Amino acid sequence: MEHLAANPWASLAYLVAGICFILALRGLSSPATSQRGNRLGMIGMTIAVVTTLVTHVPRIAPPCPTGAICENYGTPVLDTLTLIELLAAIGIGAAIGIVTARRIAMTAMPQLVAAFHSLVGLAAVLVAGAAFLNPGAFGIASDGVIFLQSRIEMGLGVAIGAITFSGSVIAFLKLNGNMGGKPILLPARHVLNLGVLAAILGLIAYFTQDQSPWIFWTVTALSFAIGFLLIIPIGGADMPVVVSMLNSYSGWAAAAMGFTLHNSAMIITGALVGSSGAILSYIMCRAMNRSFLSVIAGGFGGDAGASAGGAAAVDRPWKRGSAEDAAFLMSQAEQVIIVPGYGMAVAQAQHVLREMADKLKAHGVRVKYAIHPVAGRMPGHMNVLLAEANVPYDEVFELEDINSEFAQTDVAFVIGANDVTNPAAKTDKSSPIYGMPVLDVEKAKTVLFVKRSMGGVGYAGVDNEVFYRDNTMMLLADAKKMVEEIVKSLD
Repeated sequence: MEHLAANPWASLAYLVAGICFILALRGLSSPATSQRGNRLGMIGMTIAVVTTLVTHVPRIAPPCPTGAICENYGTPVLDTLTLIELLAAIGIGAAIGIVTARRIAMTAMPQLVAAFHSLVGLAAVLVAGAAFLNPGAFGIASDGVIFLQSRIEMGLGVAIGAITFSGSVIAFLKLNGNMGGKPILLPARHVLNLGVLAAILGLIAYFTQDQSPWIFWTVTALSFAIGFLLIIPIGGADMPVVVSMLNSYSGWAAAAMGFTLHNSAMIITGALVGSSGAILSYIMCRAMNRSFLSVIAGGFGGDAGASAGGAAAVDRPWKRGSAEDAAFLMSQAEQVIIVPGYGMAVAQAQHVLREMADKLKAHGVRVKYAIHPVAGRMPGHMNVLLAEANVPYDEVFELEDINSEFAQTDVAFVIGANDVTNPAAKTDKSSPIYGMPVLDVEKAKTVLFVKRSMGGVGYAGVDNEVFYRDNTMMLLADAKKMVEEIVKSLD
C-alpha cells in the first residue's frame, strides 16, 4: 500500500489498465471486434506489469563511504539484482507462452485453456502460502499476527486457487483423452462434496480466530481434493461449461490474491474474469438446460440413470452417399445450412469448408452456418475456427437464431457434430444429454452427415438417431478429405 500512497501515478496506471481490460471484454464479445479486444487486453496487461515492476521492486540505499556520516545517506536506488531476477522470470514465461501459442493446434485449444487455468490457480495457492509463511513481507501482519481481513482473503484465495488447480487438471486430462469422457460417479458423492465444502468453510472461519499452520494447510489440502471431486463426475458433453466455470474460478482466485498483495490491477482483472466467466457459465447452462447450481455442486448430467449410449447401432439400416451425391444435392438446393462440430476441428477442415461454401454461392445457393453453444470443447470454439477461415460473420448464426429455418432448408450439411444434433436430447429421458437444446437438422429435406465411421459415437457416448433416418445420407470419411472431394465435384 505504501507504494501506491507514495505514487498516485501507479493508481492512475492501474485504472487505465482496468479500462483496457473492460474494453477488451467488450471487443471479445463479437468475432468482428475480437482482434481489437485482444490488443486492448495485451496493452492493459503490459501497463499493469510495468507499473507493478516500477512500484514494487525494492529500493536500497547506496553503500556509505568510509568515514562519512551515513544517516539517510544518498537516494535509494532500485535493487538491480531483484529486478534482473524478475525480468528473467518474465522472459522465461513469455518464451514458453510464445512457443506454445505458435505450436498449439486449434483442436488442442480447450485443453490448453484448462492447463492455463490450472496455472492461475496454482499461482494463487503459492502466493497465499508465501503470504502465510512471511506475512511481514506482504505488510499484512503486526508483531507476527496476521490481520483479520488478510486471513479471510488468504483463506478464500488459497481455497479457490486449489479448487481451480485440481479441477483444471482433471478437465485437461478429460479433454486431452488421458481420462475417459464418461462421468466417474463415486458413491454418495453429493454427501461427500457437501461435507468437504462445509469443512473448508468452517476451517476458514476458524482461521480468522486462530492462525495455526495446521488450519491453513488443511484448508489447502481439502480444496485440492474438492476440485478433483467436483470435476470427475462431469461427463464429456458438459465439458464446455466446465471450462467456462473454471475460468470464473481462476478470476476470483486472482482477485483474492490481489487483496493480499494490495494490487488493484489484480483485483480489477480477477473480478472481471470471475464475473464474466460466471455470466458465460450461466448463459451456457441455460443453453444446455442445466441448473447453474448443479454446475457448482458438480456431477451434473451424470446421474446413474443417464447411461444411455455405448456403441453405435451399426446393424440398423442406413444410407451411404458419395462426394458426387453431396455435390449434386447441394448445388441444386436453394439453401444449405452447414453445422460444424469437433470432427471438423480435428480434421482442420474449416478452410476447405469455406471454399465449398464459396462454390455453392457461385451456383446461386444461399449458405448459412449454424453454431451450437457447446459445439467443440470450449465456448466459441467453432466461431474461432470459422473466423480463422475468413467465413463472413453475417453467415454465422447461433442456435436460437437459426433453428427454426431447418424445416425450410433443402440440405443440412453436418460435419463432425454429433451430440449437438441428436434428437435423443428431446425424447430420451435416460440419455445423458436429455434436456439439452439441439440443432433440428433432422427437419431439413436432406441431411448430409460427414462422419469418420459408423462405429463411433459422440463425446457423450450416445448414438444418434439421425444417422438412420430416411432423409439422411452418411458421408463416411475424414472430414477434410470428404469436403475436398465435394469441392472437386462442384467444379
